[in-house]
Amino acid sequence: MSAALPSTMKLLQIEAPGRAVWKDAPVPVPGPGEALVRVLGVATCPHWDMHILGGEPMFPGMTLTYPYIPGAPGHEAAGEVVALGSGVTTLRIGARVAAWRDTGKPRPGFYAQFNAFHENDLLEVPATLDVAAIASLELAMCVEVSFQQLAALGGIAGRRIGLSGLGPAGLVAVQLARAHGAAEVIGFDPVPERRALAEQLGAHRTFAPDATAWPASRSVNALDDAIDLTGVPASIEFLMDRTRRCVALFGVLREEVRFTSRHLFGPGLMLAGYGDHNRAAAETARRFIIEGRLRLAPLISETLPLTRYAEGVAQLRRKAAIKVLFDPWA
Repeated sequence: MSAALPSTMKLLQIEAPGRAVWKDAPVPVPGPGEALVRVLGVATCPHWDMHILGGEPMFPGMTLTYPYIPGAPGHEAAGEVVALGSGVTTLRIGARVAAWRDTGKPRPGFYAQFNAFHENDLLEVPATLDVAAIASLELAMCVEVSFQQLAALGGIAGRRIGLSGLGPAGLVAVQLARAHGAAEVIGFDPVPERRALAEQLGAHRTFAPDATAWPASRSVNALDDAIDLTGVPASIEFLMDRTRRCVALFGVLREEVRFTSRHLFGPGLMLAGYGDHNRAAAETARRFIIEGRLRLAPLISETLPLTRYAEGVAQLRRKAAIKVLFDPWA
């Protein structure tokens, strides 16, 4: 490790439900295959942050223990490589990088001034991109996986696609749908401000998710394909009753969804589960960001010091913010 680096840093740790502490910790030493990243910014993944700070498991069956993992659940991050562990071949000191996936394994997160992360889970990005424009690459990769599911059926080019839930993932999906050539992108969300932002980012039309605004029919005025970004059965079933070919599921599903005889014919509706996080999806998202076809900065409602983490999560809970970008050095 370079002698110019400090030996201690600050990081965030959720010590108990409702209590996040900004505390001293040693600067990590990168292990074999790892890069040490000086974190320049990390964006909220709203449901992760609200669940973990609120003492609720993110996924059914997940066990929570506190104090929670240091720096977690921060994973939508951008920074600069400042040191390399042995055997690293794809990164160099000074490279600007973004984390493209959360490995899912218990390890320190990016709510910290420094974090050591495996080189395979980082992508180099142009230094000219603002942190707000690239920090949420991981989210964009996640959403792109759902478009990969639809690509396996022939893709969405020239088709009408519906998107239910215009939170962060839905706003990314609006732009990815346009980038993949959808002829018409229709957004559904109960919050007028989010519908308005979706239209600014490329949705052709947006509606409140009710039967009056868009009557149920799988033939007349129907969607060709759809993606649910909420995980809420009512939202999924709303799309199922208005989609010809396939409804892809992105949101975390916690309850059963009803597939009935009206979905069986005409032609039969397909439900697509989620695929695997993969580097190809991350590289596609990165390309769209560099080309200007995917804009992540408009999703950032506010930038705050990490010392004000609880305040940022409270904004998410009130739906006063879509995403918050935290600066660990402010």
